[in-house]
Amino acid sequence: MSILDGDHDVTAVRHAAPTLEMVAARAGVSRATVSRVVNGSDKVNPSSIEAVRQAIAELGYVPNRAARSLASAQSHAIALVVPEDITRFFGDVFFASIVAGLNDRLDQSDYVLNLMVASQDPGGKTERYLLGGAVDGAVVVSHHTSDHFLERIGDAIPLVFGGRPGLENIDTWVVDVDNEEGGAVAARRLVERGCTKIATITGPTDMQSALERTRGWKRVVEAAGLEPGPQVDGDFSMVGGALAMRELLDQYPDVDGVFVASDLMASGAMPVILESGRRIPEDVAVVGYDDSPAALACPVPLTTVLQPSEAMGRAMADILLDVLAGGERQRSTIMPIELVERESA
Repeated sequence: MSILDGDHDVTAVRHAAPTLEMVAARAGVSRATVSRVVNGSDKVNPSSIEAVRQAIAELGYVPNRAARSLASAQSHAIALVVPEDITRFFGDVFFASIVAGLNDRLDQSDYVLNLMVASQDPGGKTERYLLGGAVDGAVVVSHHTSDHFLERIGDAIPLVFGGRPGLENIDTWVVDVDNEEGGAVAARRLVERGCTKIATITGPTDMQSALERTRGWKRVVEAAGLEPGPQVDGDFSMVGGALAMRELLDQYPDVDGVFVASDLMASGAMPVILESGRRIPEDVAVVGYDDSPAALACPVPLTTVLQPSEAMGRAMADILLDVLAGGERQRSTIMPIELVERESA
């Protein structure tokens, strides 16, 4: 596996006319619709498919992926794209589990894995590299709604996302868990314990997984006839979890239950609770999310929602390898979650 970060410069790829946008204009449809037709999606109505095909024929448009295939320019490389700061990548064991799952499958194939960590792709270097023929496909994890460069990459190479992308102009393959149900499971555990002042430490609000976990938490708390407590963003980091917990205790000193949307944030939040003189779980019960090694490193073993990240990595690799071999795979794969009970709740 080779590692490339956002500071590597590469030669920009020049696209030959006509462009995808020109096809969309000629067909009278959106750019996303053209992308779906080119990628073989079944989510396009027949009249739009015919209009796009006619425009492609009239303009002589050749999609990048098809052009590379005709030229037999396979790189036998797959990229893992992580639009995050590199310090967060190496500080969160979630990513290590994803890489382990990917490598498990790719080791049995002719493909190698390139790791690309680039927060929002400053300067477009990651985009140019991926569009330049260096890889045949990519797996994307920890993506944000602001990562629009991924839409352009999806027009050229197959992409498999770990989690729903939250981007409008992209149609791709997704491996995920039911994050809303995961948040609901965590909140339900706190309600069952008798907690009545239940808050949450969330992930970034520009990530679909964070929004869905919060939605599930809120739904269960309200269904129990309780007023949901504060929602504080902990940025899916250990430091962020500690800062968020301090803010929660200031805002909501009577809190008796907290759903922390990742184990890493919980490992930062729990020492803050204990330093305040409160006991876990007697005074404040805590439920995390992931069932990562961080759950066992907490000062009190953490009750948490299991997210099978290594299995997700294997599933994403399987889907991408099948697609690259010309196979058909369903667009969405949802993997199971479960509550792992330990002393914190």
